[in-house]
Amino acid sequence: MGHRKQKPLLENVRIEAVAAEGNSLSHVDGKVLFVPQTVPGDVVDVQVTRMRKGYMEGYVVRLVSPSPDRLEPVCKHYGDCGGCKWQILPYGMQLAAKQQQVVDQLSRIGHLDLPEISPIMGSDLQYFYRNKLEYTFSSRRWILRGEDPESISPADRCGLGFHVGGMFDKVLDIDFCHLQAEPSNAIRNFVRSYAVSHHLSFFDLREQTGLLRNMVVRTASTGEIMVTVVFGPEGLESAGGASAGDALDSVAASFLTLSPGSPAASLLDSLVKEFPQITSLNYVINSKRNDSINDLEAHTWAGRDCIYEQMESLRFKVGPKSFYQTNSAQAYRLYSVVRSFALDEAGLAALGKYVAVPQKPVVYDLYTGTGTIALFLSAIASKVVGIEYVPEAIEDAKANAALNSIDNATFYAGDMKDVLNSSFIADNGAPSIVVLDPPRAGIHPDVASVLLEAAPARIIYVSCNPASQARDLALFADYYDILAVQPVDMFPQTHHVENVVYLARRVNPKSL
Repeated sequence: MGHRKQKPLLENVRIEAVAAEGNSLSHVDGKVLFVPQTVPGDVVDVQVTRMRKGYMEGYVVRLVSPSPDRLEPVCKHYGDCGGCKWQILPYGMQLAAKQQQVVDQLSRIGHLDLPEISPIMGSDLQYFYRNKLEYTFSSRRWILRGEDPESISPADRCGLGFHVGGMFDKVLDIDFCHLQAEPSNAIRNFVRSYAVSHHLSFFDLREQTGLLRNMVVRTASTGEIMVTVVFGPEGLESAGGASAGDALDSVAASFLTLSPGSPAASLLDSLVKEFPQITSLNYVINSKRNDSINDLEAHTWAGRDCIYEQMESLRFKVGPKSFYQTNSAQAYRLYSVVRSFALDEAGLAALGKYVAVPQKPVVYDLYTGTGTIALFLSAIASKVVGIEYVPEAIEDAKANAALNSIDNATFYAGDMKDVLNSSFIADNGAPSIVVLDPPRAGIHPDVASVLLEAAPARIIYVSCNPASQARDLALFADYYDILAVQPVDMFPQTHHVENVVYLARRVNPKSL
């Protein structure tokens, strides 16, 4: 029986540049070496973990000489937590790397004819910028380096924090997170301390048992706060008399209740007493084997059933299951870019090269979510049509339209490739402007085909994944020119970047 070849330890490797997916890179023996948690200029010893024909991957075993650009990480959890991997990278270098990521992916993947790409819009806040964090309870938290597992008590084995990268059943207990403003940390630490002292069971992700499962904290730009605690069925009773030990499907679990004085109810009451500033306190009961709550009922325990976000004169209702961009300030900048592109004729129609846009166009907002972009554009449109897969999101969109007295917005729920067809366009009017804001995977080819047939004068494509965006944009290349590209940094300290591309339809397409 053969032995696996031991992978090499590479010494005194000088890191050359920032690479994709939060890595940096170097070149060793003619191969590219990808190494996370490094800064250009670092000299490191690297243990190789993967070897392929053209590249290698590895991790740092010793920092021989730090780069003069390297920063001390702000967070004590850096290196253990899977988030905020770029804390050691100066913010200017982060922005430059994201800008280059957009350039590389649009040009190398899409082979697109690009204008000069606008400088990325950085975030005024590099920390404490998120309005939402999701925490997971675990009865078997991640054991830190230097800890002796045998000496840790069962209470100290409980954790409330974030999943460790690549390990579904391991949760890093978080003491202080720099992503969300207070009272986020205070709420999380209070709940953990209360649960331990009152012997409430933390969820066991392998066995799928335990009372405390997840917690979501939202902090709106208006100052309002929402907390949603997700319980497993253990220790709860249903209206039909099902006991805690009974196996319950999601329908049966919806009949479970929190009786006054029960451990779960007492936790929520204590939260209200300790944090009277909480605007909306909710709970969800989840008996499934995954953490998604979109198909489960959210119950309001105290306060309102929602909080509100504000953009200019618009108010947006945010419920326990609502989607809302997690960086409120940068979301406003992003939507402002979309609006500026939608308004910008720049004399293009007069030149006769591009199809003109009516003064009050019909606008389609595809993958509309809770309708934020659609409602943001409603003032410049004769009609706005939004489509989204998640029915609850569409209900939020309709509620937000009513909240803002907007009567020219119509919303539909369903799979985009099934809803958007020629009959739908005939019924709702042909769009002059289409806004695309799809998931990371991009748009379905059928959607692209329908849009090419509908022939809107302008397409504004918002993406959190420039790679899939580049692939999709290539589908429109025969009919549309790219007039502007605007990256936006929604997530400082990470490698993620949002990108907005503005396309205009040529009067004389290449393929004709």
